Amino acid sequence: MTVLVAPERTLGMVQVAVAQFAPTDDKAGNLAVLTRLAGEAAERGAEVVVLPEYSMFTVPAMDERFVASAESLDGAFVTGLREVAARRGITVVAGMNEALPEGGRIFNTLVVAGPDGELAAVYRKLHLYDAFGFRESDFVRAGEITEPATFKAAGLTFGLQTCYDLRFPEVTRRLADAGAQVVALPAEWVPGPLKEYHWTTLVKARAIENTVYVAAAGQIAPMGSGSSLVVDPMGVVAASLGEAPGVAVAEISADRVEQVRTTNPALALRRFTVAPRDSAS
Repeated sequence: MTVLVAPERTLGMVQVAVAQFAPTDDKAGNLAVLTRLAGEAAERGAEVVVLPEYSMFTVPAMDERFVASAESLDGAFVTGLREVAARRGITVVAGMNEALPEGGRIFNTLVVAGPDGELAAVYRKLHLYDAFGFRESDFVRAGEITEPATFKAAGLTFGLQTCYDLRFPEVTRRLADAGAQVVALPAEWVPGPLKEYHWTTLVKARAIENTVYVAAAGQIAPMGSGSSLVVDPMGVVAASLGEAPGVAVAEISADRVEQVRTTNPALALRRFTVAPRDSAS
C-alpha cells in the first residue's frame, strides 16, 4: 500500500470536507465511492473528511437487511476506511452498521479513522429515529450514555453526533462542554415536507448556541436530503452542497471559535447544565 505523506499542518487550523452520496446495499461499491470522495477531498486540501450516516449499507426500508449487513469494528468496511485514511494521510468519519454479539439488532455507529490508520474514536447513536413514521429502534440499539466521543485534528477538538441527535440540543451542548470546537455530524436526513428546512435550521442553531463549527454530511436521494454543509460558530455557511453527490471543503480555525466566544460568551454565562435521563434500550 502506498502511503502519502500528509502536508504539514498548522495547529488550530484545519481544512474540513463534507462529502455526500447515496449508499446502497452494495457494501464494496459504497466503500469504493467513499474512497473516491475522500481522495477528491484530500486532493483539495481536506485533512478531515465527514461522510454520511449508514455509509456502509443502506436500503429504503429499515428491516432485517440492516442486521444481516452488519460488521464488527475489525471487519472489511472499517479496515477499508483505515486504509483510505492512512493512504491519504487524513482523518475519515463515516457511519456503519455495527454487529452486536447476540444479533437481532445493530448499533448505528460512527467510526473515525485517523491518518495513522488507527481508530481515533467510535460513537454509537444515542437518539434513534422513531419519528415521522419510522422505527429505527426495531432494528437498532441505542448507544450507552458515556463520556462524549471526541478526537483531535490539527490541535482542534472534534465531537461526534448522528442525524436525529441534531434535534436534541443537549447532545451538542455536552460536546461543547467536553471541549469540542467542531462537531462532525453524519446523517441520513430522510426527505419529507419541511425536512430540508429543519436540517439547515437546526445545524445553524447548534453552531450558534454552542459557538462551534458544525460539519454536517448527509446522504442524498433517495434516502437522504443532501444539502451537506459546514457552518461556523456565528451560523455562517462556510461551504455547502445541493442535491448531487460531491465534496465541499471549508477552513476551520480555533481563532474564529475564540473570537466568537469572546463576543458572545454564552457558554460561560449559562446557568444550567445537562444531566442524562435514563438510558434507552
